[in-house]
Amino acid sequence: MRIGLISAPWIPIPPVGYGGIERVIDSLARGFLAAGHEVLLAAASDSTCPAPLVPGMRPAEPEQLGFSLSELSHVIRAYAGLHNVDVIHDHTLAGPLVGRRTSRAPVVTTIHGPLIPASADLYRAMAGDTAIIGISRDQASRVPDVPITRVIHHGMDVAAVPEGSGDGGYACFVGRMCPDKGVVEAIQIARRAGIPLRIAAKMREPEEIEFFRSAVEPLLGTNEEFLGELGDADKFALMGDAMAFLNPIQWSEPFGLVMIESLATGTPVVGTPIGSAPEIVDHGRTGFLAPTEELHNFLPLAAALDRAHCRDRALKLFSTERMVANHLDLYSNLVEKSRAGVPVGSSLLQNRMGGAVVRGAETGPVSIRRT
Repeated sequence: MRIGLISAPWIPIPPVGYGGIERVIDSLARGFLAAGHEVLLAAASDSTCPAPLVPGMRPAEPEQLGFSLSELSHVIRAYAGLHNVDVIHDHTLAGPLVGRRTSRAPVVTTIHGPLIPASADLYRAMAGDTAIIGISRDQASRVPDVPITRVIHHGMDVAAVPEGSGDGGYACFVGRMCPDKGVVEAIQIARRAGIPLRIAAKMREPEEIEFFRSAVEPLLGTNEEFLGELGDADKFALMGDAMAFLNPIQWSEPFGLVMIESLATGTPVVGTPIGSAPEIVDHGRTGFLAPTEELHNFLPLAAALDRAHCRDRALKLFSTERMVANHLDLYSNLVEKSRAGVPVGSSLLQNRMGGAVVRGAETGPVSIRRT
């Protein structure tokens, strides 16, 4: 197949630092190439992903992050450059609504963020002629009337992540500097458990800086060390030496990529059972999930968990190979329907689970009930 991939304009592929969606797109592009498919990537022109780039794209615009005009201009250029492809996978929010009219190829989009009322309106509007991928069952359950074609969990190149020993004598927190990620709670949990905490966090936006200065920095003491934002090598070293990864998220995160990064290093996850966490963490085997106020009791227990099992779970359920295979299966289905003249909108396809579930990798009906 000849596959067109569209990313947002604000961060290059792959990202230099923080950028979970961009890492997923990079993994997909590399995986498709390794599987023998052609890939054309519509991304910031300073991207270094080995897939050929659509000509005429602009360099990354981090200062425009989240601005509609920046995204709309980008997707117009992207669709104009993605001719003669068999399928387009658009990872932007508004792209399928804007560019779908100009594409003869079937279009797929992934819901990377939470299904809030405003975004749900967009996905309902595009569902008639766009296949929609959810990234967790929890995300898909949030708005039952948004038709999800498949749920496909994220994956990563687990084999490329070095295994850690976990003998650093500390817990770690890695995320974005905001209340939802639970950094304040992580400090309190580690302190109550009497375990040192090392914190690595993205802190670029004004609101992130303000949150750090007003809510986090005053809490830091001799038990905590703030490391700033880390590149991949330093991040994996931090995770690998940690006895546990603290992930006390305070919102229904659609998919916690950082959790599978931790498991890839062999480090168990201790966090709240919110959002996608129960789909990733096997309670009592690869970590512990409990309400925030109880996590200090579980944190010391994480050191006794089997680190080899943590990594094995990541390899089996959250690898790039599994993610790529799930996507290629969907693309093939869509291309076949398109060539047969059958519309490829989510509402006209059988809903299927294409990703990993808590007990293993399965393919079957998606439950869109709220749980």
